[in-house]
Amino acid sequence: MREPLVAKLISLPRWMKRLIVAASDYILLLFALWLAYLLRYGGWYTPTQTQIVLMLIAPLIALPVFEGFGIYRVVVRFVTEKTFWTIIQAMIVAALLWLALVFMTEFRGFEQVPRSVPAIYAVIGMLMISGSRMIARRLLGAEADRMTNRVRTLICGAGPMGRQLAAALRADAGIHTLAFVDSDPSLIGAEVAGLKIHSMARLARLVDAFAVQQVIICGDAVDTAAKARLYGGLAQKNIRMRFLPAVSRGFGDNLVDSIREIGIDDLLGRPVVEPDVELLRAPVTGQTVLVTGAGGSIGSELCRQIMALSPRKLVLAEMNEFALYEIDRRLRSTNGVEIVSLLGSVADRTFVDGIFRDHDVDTVFHAAAYKHVPLIEQNPLIGITNNIIGTWIVAETAKKSGVERFVLISTDKAVRPTNVMGASKRWSELIVRCFDGGLSRSGRRQHFCAVRFGNVIGSQGSVVPLFREQIERGGPVTLTHEDMTRYFMSVSEASELIIQAASLSENGEVFLLDMGQPVKIRELAENLIRLSGRSIRNADNPLGDVEIMVTGIRPGEKLFEELVFDDSDVEPTRNPKILRTKHTPVDFDAIRASMETLGLLVIEGKVEEARKVLFDFTADYG
Repeated sequence: MREPLVAKLISLPRWMKRLIVAASDYILLLFALWLAYLLRYGGWYTPTQTQIVLMLIAPLIALPVFEGFGIYRVVVRFVTEKTFWTIIQAMIVAALLWLALVFMTEFRGFEQVPRSVPAIYAVIGMLMISGSRMIARRLLGAEADRMTNRVRTLICGAGPMGRQLAAALRADAGIHTLAFVDSDPSLIGAEVAGLKIHSMARLARLVDAFAVQQVIICGDAVDTAAKARLYGGLAQKNIRMRFLPAVSRGFGDNLVDSIREIGIDDLLGRPVVEPDVELLRAPVTGQTVLVTGAGGSIGSELCRQIMALSPRKLVLAEMNEFALYEIDRRLRSTNGVEIVSLLGSVADRTFVDGIFRDHDVDTVFHAAAYKHVPLIEQNPLIGITNNIIGTWIVAETAKKSGVERFVLISTDKAVRPTNVMGASKRWSELIVRCFDGGLSRSGRRQHFCAVRFGNVIGSQGSVVPLFREQIERGGPVTLTHEDMTRYFMSVSEASELIIQAASLSENGEVFLLDMGQPVKIRELAENLIRLSGRSIRNADNPLGDVEIMVTGIRPGEKLFEELVFDDSDVEPTRNPKILRTKHTPVDFDAIRASMETLGLLVIEGKVEEARKVLFDFTADYG
């Protein structure tokens, strides 16, 4: 019983502890003065009304004196001999001031106070105040020392998950849970699992008052937008923020082990929508699935998620030997699905023909593409070959082979493209639309579609890994423009939605993934710096750890990206995170003729002529 009470006292805010100590000092000093009268008169003594008033005033004089001597600034477990000497000095001053008050009342004709009472009061007061500190140190010291090295923690969310977490943390010797914070007004002020529930609006003040070192956010307590706001509100404070995923995502065997660090994808403010299991399974379960670009960021995540959906066979096509080796090695350790790993380029027709000849492919996820804007701007013919000619070859062969579903992985840079990479992906979208229709081997309609979305957190060549590398080196973090924004989502969410979009295809449409609100790249850089435990160096904080440097926009780069040409062309699907664009007819003969022209220009190495054909054609379908 004593230990929980002691722990509760220790966890109180500093101002409340000082208030409790001052109140106890007042009572002790009042008792000391009464004892002084008893000792003076040698027996039981009942003070008069005047003496009662003077007795009540004496501690009120002493408390400000104690404050002035710094007695209330001393932490109980650090009381030393110097503290006791300070108490003696303060008690003498307080007794003398009270004696002066007594003399003034006597001059006005009030009842006299025996001269020895102030002296006795001073001695007894010294003993009582010093003794109270010694007893408190004895009672609280061991528990306080035990808690000194424990991480002072607040739990965001007093729901079922928060209560389970609080119970689990009690067994963790390294964590001291202080309280809950919650946004439910009906819970504020109540106690759960021995911990008080405070309003979420008071979180910043609680962090200061309790000297909080860690905040754990429960996934069932706040949505992702609220999580981002919480982090933004506490970003300037030197505390650790961690996250416990929602029940629907699973805890694992140990609840505490499921707590993870806040990641940059947690700060995007994107609401989580549970996947439609029927849509996920339809294009994959029991099917032979081909993933091109299987070793890339999106391709490898697609492969991992596809494996969990029990395909009959998974065919991996990748031109990078090491990337193919890595994804093959990781997938083979998961389950007994047959995996075929093929090394080659999608722009090699012989290689692609061999894939569809040797394997009865039902579903294709075409993720193979060069995506790094500045590099493709410097090497346009390679970008055209891989992204456009490669897409044509794979789509045409898939069509002839009777695949049931073909999904192109596209990008927001395909909308009103200003660079070769974006224009090549717009071409790819149009190519895929050309091949939609006809009958698959199973006699069902063939569905070809594209899925367009923005940047993926942590993908190869994206800004996030670059920023992290720069931060690890100590900076500077390079930013091309202060106002640049981009759409972001996690690679796992993007892959999950791509698979579901494959089931929704009807007539060669381009699907858009709901990317939420665009993110300012500067804010992204600042959050990454803070998440790394470092501070931002700027004019307001010249001693910060990492500087952000603006370098200027690169060739072909846009300040703002778009997901759609015209908002009126977009309609919802059964998944709220997947939108469908209305079908726009594409002239198959025109695109084939432009393809042939483009192919000849690539073979002849005519860069400028190839760029002209590239952008002229996309302008007609923009």
